[in-house]
Amino acid sequence: MKFLKNFGLFLLTVLMLVLWVLMPWYGALALAVLVALWMFLFRSGMQTRSVAAVGISTLTQRIGSSAVIVVGIAGVVGVLVALLAMAEGYAQTLRNSGSLDTAIVMRGASANEVSSSLSREDLVQIEQTPGIARNVKGEPIVSAETVVAANLPIKGSKTGDSGSAQVRGISEAAFLVRPNAKIVEGRTFQPGLREIIVGKGAVRQFEGLTVGATLRLGNQPWTIVGIFASGDAMESELWADANVVNDTYKRGSGRNSATVKLESPAAIKAFSEALEANPQLKVKASTTLEFFAKQSEQMTKVLRIIGIVVGSIMAVGAVFGALNTMFAAVAARAREIATLRAIGFRGLPVVVAVMLETTLLALIGGLIGGSVAWLLFNGFEASTMAAGSVGKLSFNLAVSPGLLWEGIKWALAIGFVGGLFPAVRAASLPVTTALREA
Repeated sequence: MKFLKNFGLFLLTVLMLVLWVLMPWYGALALAVLVALWMFLFRSGMQTRSVAAVGISTLTQRIGSSAVIVVGIAGVVGVLVALLAMAEGYAQTLRNSGSLDTAIVMRGASANEVSSSLSREDLVQIEQTPGIARNVKGEPIVSAETVVAANLPIKGSKTGDSGSAQVRGISEAAFLVRPNAKIVEGRTFQPGLREIIVGKGAVRQFEGLTVGATLRLGNQPWTIVGIFASGDAMESELWADANVVNDTYKRGSGRNSATVKLESPAAIKAFSEALEANPQLKVKASTTLEFFAKQSEQMTKVLRIIGIVVGSIMAVGAVFGALNTMFAAVAARAREIATLRAIGFRGLPVVVAVMLETTLLALIGGLIGGSVAWLLFNGFEASTMAAGSVGKLSFNLAVSPGLLWEGIKWALAIGFVGGLFPAVRAASLPVTTALREA
């Protein structure tokens, strides 16, 4: 019977944790309101309130043991939120790179720009496809672009390490299809010259990217004439005239991709269908928002898995700390709990009261851990190799409200597990045994 009871308790714990993980914030708020109403309107709830008030009032007398729970859970939440903020910041940066009114066209079987290639004839056909917006001269707004890699010295490296940067050869329409890209220092390059502009993210990552400096790309000297900002993944790139980039890297007249401005977000369907219906083309089109969202999926998933695995390992330690602390607290109050049960208090109020005490400590720990993660890591600059790219992507960690709520949920889950078993033991221990142990 004891085995079945413990096994049932284990299954209940797993079920409650699964439901808790799936619960949105408003569901948790509704649950908290229901518990509060129960504690004020029902006899058993009032008993719970009385027992919990006594236990919580003694927390200051147990400041050392209580701090074990708070600090342990704060550490779990802080590390978890910081690691997940990497995934959030990475995905957010790539999502900001796309929009619904622009589309990217690549070779049909290509998953990214690096593996795609478009011939000059392909580009002519793409420019004639209906659905593309036109400028004041009536010309289609299309930026045919080449992507190549360049090794540049990493800023601050004491050993002279170099990293891969993505160089994008663009046309004059690049700033029209990406209106958020603005020159913030210097000027843009002149077509036909070996002039280059660099993104703010690249400036933060690599040494010597200042206006007026000279770079060697493809064994040719290039002059940096400007710095641009865009608030997205493009900031990690270097931009130059596509024709000059192709000549330098011997790419011929082809390009890797074509980014087009659509007449409207709704035009993507007609534009994509027209490309597919053209027998001279073997290309595919998608909105840039969809394209960059797909590019972020794999890396975001990897970063989240790392965060959850590390957080889970730390959570196990925090759970054992909470179990030890609460078992000790329950043992110290064994006579008090036994007396309450002897005068008519049922087991449920005792269980809930002990768990409320642990939940309060877990909530405090979660709030501290989340606050520390937000203060230290929100906006923190990081970089990694971008998926489907040949260069590093500079991004800022983003501690969003959703991540903070996720951290709080982990804290409360740890508190739930850490308080449940001591609470059940306190409520199920025979009164005479409890008095004898005390």
